[in-house]
Amino acid sequence: MLDRALDLFFPPRCICCNASGNALCRRCVPETAPLQRRIFGLDVRALAPYDGVWRRAVLALKDGRRDIAAALGERLGAALQAEDRHLVGIPTSAARRLRRGFDGGELLASIAASADGRATSRPLCFVARDRQRGRSRAERLVARGRFHVGTESLAGCSVTLVDDVCTTGTTLADAASALRARGAIVERALVVALTDLGRKRGER
Repeated sequence: MLDRALDLFFPPRCICCNASGNALCRRCVPETAPLQRRIFGLDVRALAPYDGVWRRAVLALKDGRRDIAAALGERLGAALQAEDRHLVGIPTSAARRLRRGFDGGELLASIAASADGRATSRPLCFVARDRQRGRSRAERLVARGRFHVGTESLAGCSVTLVDDVCTTGTTLADAASALRARGAIVERALVVALTDLGRKRGER
């Protein structure tokens, strides 16, 4: 209800042309075929490379723009496939969640599920022990054990991870490991953007 009221008085505006209606208008940011990469054993799909307007959009999301989250979530929803039935957003740290007013990964997953109409978003007892933003490539690659899942059993549940950007893939791999420890099947991930480092790690 609050979001609708805000949209009424402060309608979303395109991050490129400033036209009202959507934070990523179709004229400035047309839909393209998702990128596909195999990273750390996960089939990772991304809406676009992490550059240009997509980089600006991801950074705006990280800075707390809900209209950007809505636009990106809708794009992710349109890119879902039949196998993407249970979405789990990669959580941010508690400090960043407090500063932004929302958890970016969870919000993207929730909006994508709603836009698709068939998928469900499943928030779990994920805890981000620390953050990746600002780390070097070497620091990202050695980071492990940053997430854990609550005590609920996920045996046989096929999960698709959702995040804003894939840099080296270690965050996705770490989250997948935590979910698998509870019995989940994690083979897929959908992200907004993929960096050069992520593309270099691709096996296809």
